[in-house]
Amino acid sequence: MPDALGWLPSLVVFGATAIALAAGIVGLRRLGARREARDARAVVAIETDAKARLVRADEAVRDAADEVRFAEAQFGPEAARALAGSVDRARGWLREAFLLQQRLDDAEPDTAAERRSWSERIASLCESAERAVAEASASVSSRRAAERGAAEDAPALRERADRLRARATDAASMLDRLATRFDASALAGAGGALRRAVHDLDSAHSALAEAERRLGERPGAPIADLLGRAEHALGRADAELASVEHVELDLARADDDASAEAARLDAELVDARRERDAAVDPDAASVLAAAIGELSPVLVGRGGRSVNPFADRDRLRAARDRLEVARAGARRADDRLAGARGALPGAIAIAESQIRVAGLALERARSFAGADARTRLAEAERQLGIARRESDPVAALDAARRAAARATDAEALAHFAALHRGG
Repeated sequence: MPDALGWLPSLVVFGATAIALAAGIVGLRRLGARREARDARAVVAIETDAKARLVRADEAVRDAADEVRFAEAQFGPEAARALAGSVDRARGWLREAFLLQQRLDDAEPDTAAERRSWSERIASLCESAERAVAEASASVSSRRAAERGAAEDAPALRERADRLRARATDAASMLDRLATRFDASALAGAGGALRRAVHDLDSAHSALAEAERRLGERPGAPIADLLGRAEHALGRADAELASVEHVELDLARADDDASAEAARLDAELVDARRERDAAVDPDAASVLAAAIGELSPVLVGRGGRSVNPFADRDRLRAARDRLEVARAGARRADDRLAGARGALPGAIAIAESQIRVAGLALERARSFAGADARTRLAEAERQLGIARRESDPVAALDAARRAAARATDAEALAHFAALHRGG
């Protein structure tokens, strides 16, 4: 009897274990069932959303297809081509989406993972289709909105074209008047600008005439593209005419610049003769004598009125530059180092100071200063850089002096522009 009772604890343990194991299995099955039910509900929600998206996308594509026909009727096939292409692409995506939906609707059982994947793909395809037709439709809508105000803009553009035509006539008369005082080469740039302006005005006139013809044949006809072409042409003509109208002031400024360049060249020739006479090295004296003989005739005849101030100014500047090069070469040949090292720091400081002054003058006259002043300042900065890098003290000194001279020119041009244009 005691032996039989000895098995009782073991039986109790085994029984409790079996009960616990059974309970665990049941619990896991219930947990799995709840998870599967939750996943099934999520898949159902995704499928429901995908179906709604599919219906919405199909309606959007159908509406866009109708919009293609409207756009073709209003603007022509070319204007509707982009929208038609978007509709074709969207239909391709929808065909794939409908095929996937058919698989979901088939009686064949699918796994939850497959149904989720297919539903998500349907939603993505529908989103792509809707976005494509929406963007293309927006372009057509913008075109239609532009057309609504186009007819009202046409008279204003016509008035602007007439004003510019009158300015072109006045500009032509001005060039005819200036042609009695200046050589044709001095007016070549302005003449070219006037011809371009007239060509643009003719283009604008043609576009406006075509727009008026369309409206006359059919009120509400699309004319925004024609008005856009006309507006761009008128803008170009306006800019060209502005350059023509400034030519008289540009000629006067160039004449002043030429006079200033002549005075500087005359003073530098005097200095060059002095350097030639004081030169110790015969080669240095020979270089200076050749430069003086070549460049002195440039000043001959400067007392009369210039027929091409632009060419005179440029010729005098080139002469000054050649003389500066000759003088620098003579100084190097005569005495490369005499006084150059001592003078260089001061020359660089002067150039730096003058460049700062010129920069401030340009900043104050920023909206009026033209290319001449900006070019002089850029050249001054370049020459200053040469002066700082040049190992030869004489060459560096020459560069620093050129930097100061160019900066002085830039400052004068900036002040001139601010005085004459700002006033």
